[in-house]
Amino acid sequence: MEGIERLQHLVKLLKIERDEDFAQYQQHFSRNNINHRKESGVTWYPIVISNVEIGLGEYLAIDIERTSNFNEAHQFSGGKQAALFSNKHSDVENIVGTVKVLGPNKIRLSTNLDELPDWCEEGKLGINILFDETSYREMNIAMDKVLKADKNRLAQLRDVLLGIKKPSFEKLTPIALPRLNSSQNEAVNKILSAKDIAIIHGPPGTGKTTTLVQAIRETLKNESQVLVCSSSNTAVDLLTEKLHREGISVLRLGNPARISEEVLINTLDAKIAAHESYKELKSFRKTAEEYFRMAGKYKRVFNRDEREQRQLYYQQAKQIMREANNLEDYIIQSQFDKAQVIACTPVGSSGRMMRNRHFSTLFIDEAAQALEPMCWIPITRSDRVIFAGDHCQLPPTVKSKIAEAQGLKETLFEHCMHIEHVSVMLNTQYRMHEHIMNFSNQKFYNAGLIAHESVKNNALSYNDDEFLLSTPVDFIDTAGCGFNEELNLESLSISNPEEAQLLLKHLKLLLQQYFQNNVPDKKLTVGIISPYKEQVQYLTQRVAEDEELKAFPAHIAIKTIDGFQGQERDIIYISLVRSNDNREIGFLSDIRRMNVALTRAKKKLVVIGDSATLANHAFYKDFLDYADSINAYKTAWEFNY
Repeated sequence: MEGIERLQHLVKLLKIERDEDFAQYQQHFSRNNINHRKESGVTWYPIVISNVEIGLGEYLAIDIERTSNFNEAHQFSGGKQAALFSNKHSDVENIVGTVKVLGPNKIRLSTNLDELPDWCEEGKLGINILFDETSYREMNIAMDKVLKADKNRLAQLRDVLLGIKKPSFEKLTPIALPRLNSSQNEAVNKILSAKDIAIIHGPPGTGKTTTLVQAIRETLKNESQVLVCSSSNTAVDLLTEKLHREGISVLRLGNPARISEEVLINTLDAKIAAHESYKELKSFRKTAEEYFRMAGKYKRVFNRDEREQRQLYYQQAKQIMREANNLEDYIIQSQFDKAQVIACTPVGSSGRMMRNRHFSTLFIDEAAQALEPMCWIPITRSDRVIFAGDHCQLPPTVKSKIAEAQGLKETLFEHCMHIEHVSVMLNTQYRMHEHIMNFSNQKFYNAGLIAHESVKNNALSYNDDEFLLSTPVDFIDTAGCGFNEELNLESLSISNPEEAQLLLKHLKLLLQQYFQNNVPDKKLTVGIISPYKEQVQYLTQRVAEDEELKAFPAHIAIKTIDGFQGQERDIIYISLVRSNDNREIGFLSDIRRMNVALTRAKKKLVVIGDSATLANHAFYKDFLDYADSINAYKTAWEFNY
């Protein structure tokens, strides 16, 4: 299937995905009681309203705070729709708004209300995440534009990206940036010469973000403004930080995931607050709020004069707010005009303030993790597109098995990788020991990667007597130990408590050996990864309770594979969990995801699993053979199991 027909097929798959996503959302809320929803992180209850004020635009902003379950993980994030509800008033319409500012225990909800309804003062309040219709709507709008494009730049770009027409390049004198290696410079030159498309293929640790930042910097020498997107808020934030440090003016739209100074000062809210006319804007708002407050005093029962007075207050408040909004629009417009880079998610690029903007160049980072229709959203407002990512790492999340099987998981990045002469693979990695690198290098990158001299032999110790430290890779085999996996019937996730206990025992032995002879000036970083949430929860609980581990000056992070995407640690442990008589490995068969896990470690990688279960799959059989070839194969029995 090619060309326009493929795009039409994508639209059908997108509807299947949306329907499945909505069905799962409904099932989750109908099946689970409020306590389970709290545990799942989709509900906060009970909460209190700590502040109400007029925010950006003519919107009432409501500050909401938890009163219990402080700092627990949750699924709320900036830009998501959420609904405020009361346990006493199930018959009233919930307050629906957009999550604007987020902390571990605080949410600012932006609404289009003039005032809070009376029921907010009665009973216990809570807040639920709502189904995200916005992204599906924007993807469909973008797909419709792309399909209808005719005899314009979007039509030309579409035909190049679909492989119908060949991409074109300018002949430029190559540049050599001193901070970049040869493959990174080749990628920058490819981008500068591309008229339609170029791709940075960045395997783990090869400096993809560094290269992308320099490419943006060079592009801005010839263009006044570029659009930079990623489907991951964290990736947008990272680029924002790095571009800001290069002295580039960045406007970060949307809600930052990383609360860092470099990100926050680039947000639209922060730039508005720093504007010379902001005091005047605040004064308008304060006066309007006072009128709204006075109008709000007239509640429930009041006579005709009071009704007229209330109406007058509302009219005055709204008139002042119109003046405030006009001033705000002027301030916002000036920020958009001044910015060299506008950074956001693809959905963020379709916002009200972006509607009439067009860009010569669009950069999409982590493009191999974005659904194809998602990428088309910013492409519809651009003349050329630069992709950066790695189609050998995490794929996009697709909830519908039908849509996945019929091709929704194939990204535009992957499709464009087949176009000749548009991509450059970065081939020097600066993260990990070559023994940690080599298995992924062989399986995913055609042995095209090399480890830079600064890391190729990097180990925790160079003393062979310190056997836990001097070997960069260990595979610890639990076959024959009777460490059986356990299924949680509620979460339908799997754990393996005995494998987890072995992991922690090995970790304590390793840390003991390391800190006997090392007094580091900074904390050793340790990552513990499992593909299964149930195992992550079990390990997190055990580590929190372990006094011996707390005594070591090491920072230990425990997450699923997705949680470590784009990150690195000195030491990485991977608990594979699966151990059963049927040799079933479930989604361990997603080898792209496993590639991410295997390439996070800088100096030491420890993988723990049951070879009897794993070896049935070719990828894991090859990994066992690789471990054996570098003397990394161990058994659990060697650690008194």
